[in-house]
Amino acid sequence: MERFTISLDERLASEFDRLIKERGYLNRSEAVRDMLRGKLDTLRLQEKQAPFCVASLSYVYNHHERDLSERLTELQHQHHDLVVASTHVHLDHENCLETVMLRGKTEVVRRFADALIAERGVRHGQVNLVPVDVEAGHGHVHSHPKT
Repeated sequence: MERFTISLDERLASEFDRLIKERGYLNRSEAVRDMLRGKLDTLRLQEKQAPFCVASLSYVYNHHERDLSERLTELQHQHHDLVVASTHVHLDHENCLETVMLRGKTEVVRRFADALIAERGVRHGQVNLVPVDVEAGHGHVHSHPKT
């Protein structure tokens, strides 16, 4: 572990202490580490230096929109290598919420999410990308069964 010291004015230090208490951190160090990780991950994604990611894609759509449910399902089937799981929630008589868990090459995941959100009838959509280091895993390639 490497140590470093920072100086904060009293107001900023007080606000930071309030934040770490609200978030349940045990100390300032762990809070700073999480903030740094988050900022570095964001920069890696912005600079396209995160080759692989996991993601959650959430969107709201009108299920009465002509063929939209089928188009969305077909998009997920076409990208079965990215889609890990999906959850469907009926919000009211017209609107549904789906959240799709994704993993794969960051740019491919991003393109898939953008295409799905852009479908006619999808009202709101948001993707949260989280960079992952695939080398840190077990190192083997996953295969898909043929049906």
